[in-house]
Amino acid sequence: MTASFAELPQIVRSAIEGVSDIKGENLVLLDLRGLENAVCDYFIVAEAQSTTQVNAMSESVHKRVREEANDKPWHVEGTQSSEWVLMDYVSVVVHLFQREARAFYDLEGLWADAISIPLPQQYLVEAV
Repeated sequence: MTASFAELPQIVRSAIEGVSDIKGENLVLLDLRGLENAVCDYFIVAEAQSTTQVNAMSESVHKRVREEANDKPWHVEGTQSSEWVLMDYVSVVVHLFQREARAFYDLEGLWADAISIPLPQQYLVEAV
């Protein structure tokens, strides 16, 4: 059974709201807890139309999680090129992509056994 959005850990909700604040597109939340070799509990995956938007989403997620969940990333990479920024909060990993990089790396396909948790409509922005 999937948790409602309100039942998710604060760090997950804050990260999703941070992505949504910058209009991150095609936002997906994957629950990896039931997978044997999972690297974390949740993946948050979103895409943007530009490096500027990827950077803005990264900053927004960082700020929201720090202020609302009192947490900071253990590791962040990809901010130099901003094609794929990975923010590792240990139990949650946030993946922020430019559209082409997301299609190329296909994380949702690689982790197809994970449960995709439906998000409230207010967080869903379709790519143009």
